[in-house]
Amino acid sequence: MIGLCDCNNFFVSCERVFSPALNGKPVVALSNNDGCIISRSEEAKKLGIKMAQPLYQVKELIKQHNVAVFSSNYFLYGDLSQRIMDTLKTFSPSVEIYSIDEAFINFNRFDEATLNEYGKSIVKTIKKNIGIPVSLGIAPTKTLAKVASKLCKKYPKLEGSALCTIQKILPKC
Repeated sequence: MIGLCDCNNFFVSCERVFSPALNGKPVVALSNNDGCIISRSEEAKKLGIKMAQPLYQVKELIKQHNVAVFSSNYFLYGDLSQRIMDTLKTFSPSVEIYSIDEAFINFNRFDEATLNEYGKSIVKTIKKNIGIPVSLGIAPTKTLAKVASKLCKKYPKLEGSALCTIQKILPKC
């Protein structure tokens, strides 16, 4: 089995680690030249702010709803990313860093019966120790693990971790 750990709204989540008063409020982070929005909180998404949307197109919306706006801080994001990746390596010896906010985890030698609970403990540990919310999809392939991680973001009852097996995804033949 393979897991995909994906940080939720990563750049915004990083900003919130150091400014907890931003929790529950609309927040966006901007591209290198502050031209486009590259990370949005759930609250900002609900306002209709789109990914990669030019800042000038939503200036009035940002002002009207008091959206917190941050220039990208790649030093901060890289540091928190490294902490997350180091934490993942304590749970599995085989971690493949995919991007600044995603990593694949090899769970082949783990007991599938306890893997979902193990996944939830990874999610809780990262949130507690680093302050970043993550979604962890676990499945037989990288593609299905990505789908499972997306499900975690959409369904809070999954508690950040979803184990998808072929039996759960495909009807029995």
